[in-house]
Parts: sequence; structure tokens; C-alpha cells
Amino acid sequence: MTSHNLTQYGFSQPMLQALIGLGYDDLTEVQKMVIPAALAGRDVIVSSQTGSGKTAAFAIPVCEQIVLNQRPPQVLVLTPTRELAVQVKQTITQIGRFKQIRCAAIFGKQSMQSQCNELRQRVHVIVGTPGRTFDHIEIGNLNLTEIAWFIIDEADKMLDLGFIDQVEAIINQLPFNRVTMVFSATLPQPVQTLCEQYMKTPLRIDVAEASPLHDKIKQCFCAVPENEKTGLALNFLYAMRPERCILFCNTRERVDTLAEEFKRTDWRWTSLHGGMEQRERLQTMRDFKQGRFQVLIATDVAARGIHVDDVSLVINVDMPFDNESYIHRIGRTGRQENSGFAISFVTPAEHGYLAGLEAYLQYKLRRQEPPSAQAVEQGKRLVTKKSRPPLPTGSADEQLTRDISRIRINAGRKEKMRPGDILGAVTAIPGITANDIGIIDIQATCSYVEIFNNKGDEVLDALIMAKIKGKNRTVRSVGFRDS
Repeated sequence: MTSHNLTQYGFSQPMLQALIGLGYDDLTEVQKMVIPAALAGRDVIVSSQTGSGKTAAFAIPVCEQIVLNQRPPQVLVLTPTRELAVQVKQTITQIGRFKQIRCAAIFGKQSMQSQCNELRQRVHVIVGTPGRTFDHIEIGNLNLTEIAWFIIDEADKMLDLGFIDQVEAIINQLPFNRVTMVFSATLPQPVQTLCEQYMKTPLRIDVAEASPLHDKIKQCFCAVPENEKTGLALNFLYAMRPERCILFCNTRERVDTLAEEFKRTDWRWTSLHGGMEQRERLQTMRDFKQGRFQVLIATDVAARGIHVDDVSLVINVDMPFDNESYIHRIGRTGRQENSGFAISFVTPAEHGYLAGLEAYLQYKLRRQEPPSAQAVEQGKRLVTKKSRPPLPTGSADEQLTRDISRIRINAGRKEKMRPGDILGAVTAIPGITANDIGIIDIQATCSYVEIFNNKGDEVLDALIMAKIKGKNRTVRSVGFRDS
């Protein structure tokens, strides 16, 4: 049954179908406050805690209002990191799936040509980092004339990374008549100044969480010499045996050191840092999000790029370089309605920083003693390959796509294949209508089409025998993969 919390907004049936399939039985506070304002066309400045559901707060109203058949992009979302761009794209794709909304993520260290090819198609939403987005604007690959919604996500991080000038340069290329939404965990003065200059009488939304950070997350510190951090991290894991945990390090060298130790254990673990190839980083994030690993060893590249609701423990093996990074790290646990545990390792030289952090948080971290040898040994006996928790049945997105098939057709732009050619071939199949067809993606040498309502096998069987654009084509079923 659809909850009143969803029906009161008058969402279309495709939108309700996606939200129910994704488990949005109830909206979070930030979503309840932002969605009506966004649907009414208000500019908004939103300050909310990490893990509050702010991505969906802008993705839902934007997806609901997009004009499907309009060719130029209608939405531009700027994010400070590649990982966050991918996360936002995934959320928008999930929410807009049954409305056939196409979203593209553009960021550095990825083929410019492949991004250009994607932007030549009809794309409704662009999610990008400032540098690569501006590159596409400068060489004329990105048509901004129809941008109706402009969103800045993690505005405080944009400032920290020195992107504000690029953000401002992009804003100056946008249509004046647009809705602008700014989301940030904190609102430092330069971000406020940017908002005052480029927004029209914005509605300020400060979301006071029902459970403040220090109520949802048990925060403590453990005093430790620098050379004992690796062993202590493993001891805490054995003693606490979390289902999902992130170990944060300041350097890739520390990540590699911990990884070497984990190779000798029975934990399902993986690592993530900025020195990895982009494809490998994205695959690691997907695998951890989908529960294929219990432990992620990472630098701050994961602090804003992974939104996983059931991380029960965060360990700061190294104290972060600044207070806001601390908030974003520990915010990987205690998400939504869950509680969490965060332990920070503090060396003798870092007690002054700890005092400053406590003053900033207005919260005193409890001192945590190292786990006892008995607890550690008991944990080692319990944590074996046989005792590993089973792999998950699937993420919310995987559950949503269970009734959707994706078919690959062995012909693309080089053979002048068009979406209309595929649409015509599929709707010619008896019992198949346009409502059974999702996004059609034409690439250089192949094309993909989504089929809804459990009709994938039926369509696949028919296309094997049918002609598409006058020829028989090789077709096969493929899985859903994030770009």
C-alpha cells in the first residue's frame, strides 16, 4: 500500500512505482521540507546532516518535473568529487527509471570522447565535477540553454577543494530563469556569499535532525602509539565483529599497510584510495555498497562518495586533517534511523587536536580502552571463512530492476541506428507497448534497451527473429551496470 506521505505530493504513477520499489515508505525530514518547495519552483539553501537523504530530496522533484521529449539537458548537478557524481547519478537513475529519465555523469580521468558521445544523445540530467563540466562547456559539448534546475551538492566541500571560482564561471553560463538549490552540511561565509549573489529570494532550510549526530553515533577515542595502530584496528574488529565497517586512513600508504595485514585474515575486505584507476574505484564502491565486503579500508575519497545505510562501525585509524572531515567520516555510520559507533585513534601528539575537535562538536568523546586479549581471541575463533555472513540478496536498486531486463543489440551509431528504430521493432511485437520500454541507449557499435514488466524474455525471443532497421541483429540479455 502506498503511504500517505507519498500520495500527498501528487506524484505520477511512474514516480510512485520507482519510489515504492526503492523502499521509500516514508520520507526523511529534509525530503519533506525540500520537495514541496522544489515542486513550487523555489530556490532553496539546505543545511542538513550527512546521511539525511538530501540527494533524493532534489532528485525526486526534479525527476517528476522533467519534460521527457526535450532534447537539451534540463538539470545540472555539480558535485565536488567523482565518487559523489557517480552516487548522485545512480540515485537519479533509480528514481527516474520508470519515467525513462537519462542521466549522465561527467568527471575527470574518464574518456572525454565517450562523454562527448553520451552528451550527443538526449540526456535529461547532467551530474558533473566543476572542472570537467567547464571543459565540456568551453568546447561546446554541453548545451545549457534549457537548464531549468541547477543544484550544487556538498557546497562546503566545493569551497575546501578550491572549486568556487569554477562553480561561479559555470553559473554565469546558465539561463537566468532557473531554480537553484544548494545543499551543504555546513554553510561557511563564502558559500553564503555565493548564494546571495546568484539565487532569487531563496528559502533557507535548516534540518534539525530528530536524533543529533551524538545521539545516533556513539563517538569515542582510543589512545595509541603510532606504530600500534594496525594491530589495534584488527583487535577492535575481532572484538566487535561488525557486519559492515570502514577504516579511514589519511594516506594510501597506510591503506596499503592495513591491506597487507588483512590478507592474513578471514575478513572479506577491500581497499579504496585516490591512486587506483577510476574504473577500479567505482567497482570497489559498488561491491562494498552491495555487501560483497565486510570491511572497507579507505582514504577520505570514501567519506562523501559512499552512501551505505548499514555501516555499523567507523574507525579513524588516522585522525582526519580537519573537523568537517571528521563529521563526514563518522557520518558513514548512523545513517537514516540506524545507530552507529565511531572510534578515533589518537596518538600522544594529537591530544591537542582532540580537544579542539571536542570544542567544535560541543561534545566530549568518551575514552575507549583497547579490547581485552580474551575478547580478541574469542573473536578470532568466531571470524572464519565458514562464519562469514551470507552475501546480500541485493541492493534497493537491484530489487527494483528485478522485473526489468536489459537487451543489447549489436548495432549502434556507426550503422545509423536510432532510438525510433528500436522502439518500432519492439512495439511491433504482439502484446508489447511503449509502456513496456525504458531507456534506449545508442552507443557507437551497439545499443541497449530496457524492458519493463517481466517481458524481457518475450522481447528477446522476438528480436532474435525480427529485423531491426532492415536487418537481423545479434541480440542478448545483459545485466545492469553503472557507467
